[in-house]
Amino acid sequence: MIQTVIKRDGRVVGYNEEKIKAAIRKAMLQTEMGEDESLLQKIADRIGCTGNERMTVEEIQDRVELELMNSPRKEVAKRYIAYRDQRSIARRAKTRDMFLEIIEAKSNDITRENANMNTDSPAGMMMKFASETTKPFVDDYLLSQEARDAVKNGYLHIHDKDYYPTKSLTCVQHPLDRILNNGFMAGHSESRPAKRIETASVISCISLETAQNEMHGGQAIPAFDFYLAPFVRSSFKEEIEKLEELNGIDLSDLKDIELEDYEKKTLEGLQGKERLLQHAVNQTVSRVHQAMEAFIHNMNTIHSRGGNQVVFSSINYGTDTSAEGRCIIRELLKSTYEGVGNGATAIFPIQIWKKKRGVSYLPEDRNYDLYKLACKVTARRFFPNFLNLDATFNQHEKWDANDPLRYRYEVATMGCRTRVFENRFGEKTSVGRGNLSFSTINIVRLAIECMMIKDKEERISRFFSKLDDILEITARQLCDRFDFQKTALAKQFPLLMSNLWNGSENLKPTDTIESVINQGTLGIGFIGLAECLVALVGKHHGESAEAQELGLKIVSHMRSRVNEFSEKYKHNFSVLATPAEGLSGKFTQKDRKSFGELPGITDKIYYTNSNHVPVYYHCSPRHKAEIEAPYHALTGGGHIFYVEIDGDATHNPKAIADIVDLMDKNNIGYCSVNHNRNRCMDCGYEDAEENLDKCPKCGSHNIDKLQRITGYLVGTTDRWNNAKLAELNDRVVHK
Repeated sequence: MIQTVIKRDGRVVGYNEEKIKAAIRKAMLQTEMGEDESLLQKIADRIGCTGNERMTVEEIQDRVELELMNSPRKEVAKRYIAYRDQRSIARRAKTRDMFLEIIEAKSNDITRENANMNTDSPAGMMMKFASETTKPFVDDYLLSQEARDAVKNGYLHIHDKDYYPTKSLTCVQHPLDRILNNGFMAGHSESRPAKRIETASVISCISLETAQNEMHGGQAIPAFDFYLAPFVRSSFKEEIEKLEELNGIDLSDLKDIELEDYEKKTLEGLQGKERLLQHAVNQTVSRVHQAMEAFIHNMNTIHSRGGNQVVFSSINYGTDTSAEGRCIIRELLKSTYEGVGNGATAIFPIQIWKKKRGVSYLPEDRNYDLYKLACKVTARRFFPNFLNLDATFNQHEKWDANDPLRYRYEVATMGCRTRVFENRFGEKTSVGRGNLSFSTINIVRLAIECMMIKDKEERISRFFSKLDDILEITARQLCDRFDFQKTALAKQFPLLMSNLWNGSENLKPTDTIESVINQGTLGIGFIGLAECLVALVGKHHGESAEAQELGLKIVSHMRSRVNEFSEKYKHNFSVLATPAEGLSGKFTQKDRKSFGELPGITDKIYYTNSNHVPVYYHCSPRHKAEIEAPYHALTGGGHIFYVEIDGDATHNPKAIADIVDLMDKNNIGYCSVNHNRNRCMDCGYEDAEENLDKCPKCGSHNIDKLQRITGYLVGTTDRWNNAKLAELNDRVVHK
């Protein structure tokens, strides 16, 4: 006798014979003889009594077909089979329509979910087909019922859900010295250790690209200057050896000579060894410059993930004060300033300047000149962004200016904002660690559901109760995903789990990755703090001290609960100021359908990113900094502060330095600066003219504005989804 039924989505429900009868009745009513209640009941009874205790929907429907075929009403069987086929087609219709939109290269929120992905290419289409068909599988078979319901009802978004079945991790900060000094296996070839700067540059690219194919997030190098500096010296020694061979003299005393800096200078007036030394320096600088050019060029042309996406790469630098490290920084910045191709701004890698007093921020600091150069480059090329090592939450008790490996105790970030530093299960560091996965809570929906409560204290209290409920569900969902990820074998991630992740060097190919990945983080994100506050108190945090107080209370509460989860579940949980791109309009669309257009809440097609002041709110950079800064100390999983400045910043690097000063004064962790930059999509010409319509170089009207989307740049806004485009159009200058 049938007791339970396994539905198509995997759920198990009680057997209900009325559903069988209803389906047969519909088939009977389409025949000339019409309904036969006696036969209908007889078939239902026979199926219910003779079936197995648990059966699938398909098995039951097969039994119905057989019973009808063996009955006098064979015409009903034909109708039932036809009806069943129609239902099957209807279930597949949504997938069919979605596939056709991908095939026809339509621009919509499905194909433009990630602006760094070219879904118009064959590889991009293939990846999108896989992505959209994998997500339902995750919903049906890998999520708990409570997580599935939270997603379905618009309370929770699981990032990179399409990669869930692969057991892959989000991101990692590459300990590049292990790769450069020891070599590694990539594909079917073995890479030897690097000996010169050109090789080190290429291996850096290969490391980022290879790991990108093993992960679903981004790749970063935490100390680009420190890692490549030794290869400046080895290349310098090569230049000395060339001079020895050319001149037939011994110059071994010059190979280890202490240099104050590597700077090109004229040879005019120099004699003897002094002339030879400067010649070797000049040649070395040229080689470093070309290596940095090659690195930037490769990171904008080498594709990963089947060929549809350039590597989502970031590099952190700025604190190596050695002559060799300064050479790397200087030539990297110069190459970035010059641009790629026809002088276009490089989209990748996302460059991040590590600002620190005593090293690179004050006029008396060793790298202050390079900091000023960084501001100049940012004024023209958007990068580097700025990471504040002086922020109270970014400091490390082990950092020592005299330690040649001090970069291990400097926080590094992914360009999009993801931050990994604190660690309950190993050394506190960014190196060799990353985020495992993250999910985002729709705090706006929680607030809207409380709006009708007239008493303010009761309304806010009810909001926090709802927030606690969804926080618990999110923590359990992330733990479930961790438990799934930890079963992966090391051999599934050949580079990541042999050279990059801390502790992976001890893994055998057939070992699971469980023993090492708990050093990573599980992120609980949020979106729409501004709209949440409008729903609760009528104003957002940029315009009301009361709203700001409540906003800090909300995120502080999330931070406290995350700390509790870390102790309870024994994982590194963190709060993330979500970098919403594809998510920017998804929650809003559901909430508008449920609650209508609410002024200041759902009247736009996007929610404000994380804890930011709304992009359309007119305020000064100082006010924006004062409002957003306190949230950085609470969001250890990642955050960003950005400012929109007016006009052409190319000749105004002081404007960039002023923003960095705001970081320093307000304890801000990470920031970027946006400004106007036009780009001709036909010839690559760039300038900062307002409302440029025609390219002065080639006459093309195909002009796009280079813009930052969630911390990184996108070559063309054609790849932005509708919600992010709407947000872009609403952005105002902060002045």
